[in-house]
Amino acid sequence: MTRCNLQRLAATVAGLAVLTALSGCASAMNEAHADAAPIAPPPAMTETQQWESQVRVEAAPDEIQLAVHAEGLSQRQAEALDALALRGIQAEAREIVIGAPAGARDPRAVDRMVSAARARLAAAGTGDADIRVTSYDAAGDKSPVLRVGYLRHTVSTPLCGQNWENLTATRKNEVYGNFGCAITANIAAQVANPQDLLGPRPTTPVDAGRRDTVFDKYRKGEKTSSVREPQASGVVSEAVK
Repeated sequence: MTRCNLQRLAATVAGLAVLTALSGCASAMNEAHADAAPIAPPPAMTETQQWESQVRVEAAPDEIQLAVHAEGLSQRQAEALDALALRGIQAEAREIVIGAPAGARDPRAVDRMVSAARARLAAAGTGDADIRVTSYDAAGDKSPVLRVGYLRHTVSTPLCGQNWENLTATRKNEVYGNFGCAITANIAAQVANPQDLLGPRPTTPVDAGRRDTVFDKYRKGEKTSSVREPQASGVVSEAVK
C-alpha cells in the first residue's frame, strides 16, 4: 500500500470516529429529553369559572356641567351639586372630579366657581379628600363650563336558565349546562359597588398610636386589652319586684 493510500485511510478512520462521537452525543441528549418530566398543560377552567368571563363591569361618567358665573354658584347649580354628591355617596364613588376650563376669558370667575363647587360638595358629605380638581383646554370657547362628575360602575351578568336539561337524568354523571351560572350572576348582582369586582380596595393606614400603646404595655408586662366596660360583663340585672 502506498504512502498516499495510507494517508487517505487514516483520514477516513478519523472522520468515522468524529461521526460516531457526534451520534453518541445526540443519542445522549435525546435520552435526557426523554427522561425529563413533560410540561404540564395550563389548567382548564372549571364549570363555574367559565361564567366569570361573562360578568362585565362598565364605567360611565355621571357628570353635570355648570355655566361659569362671575357671582358664583346659582341656586339651581347648588342643588344640582347636592344631587350629584348624593348619587356619588350612594354609588360609593372614590372621587369626584371638577374639570375647570383653562384659557377662559375670566379666570377669576372660574376660580371662584371651583372654590364654591368644592366647598358645596364637601358640605354635602363627600369629604374634601375625595374631590380632585383638573383642567381642560377651553381656549376659544365662548361659554366655558365647569364639568363636575364621577365614574359610575355598572355590572352586566350572564343570562342563566337557557340550557337546563332533564334534572332527573343523571346517568352521565356530568354537571348541568347552567351549573355555576346562577351563583356567579347572583354574587355579581349583590355587590354594592361593581368597582370592587375589578380589584380590591386600598387598605387604610395603621393606627400607629394604638400600636405604640399596646407595645408599651407589653414591654411593661401590663394587660394589652382595653378596659372592660360594666355593660359587657354579661351579668343579668335583677328584676324590679
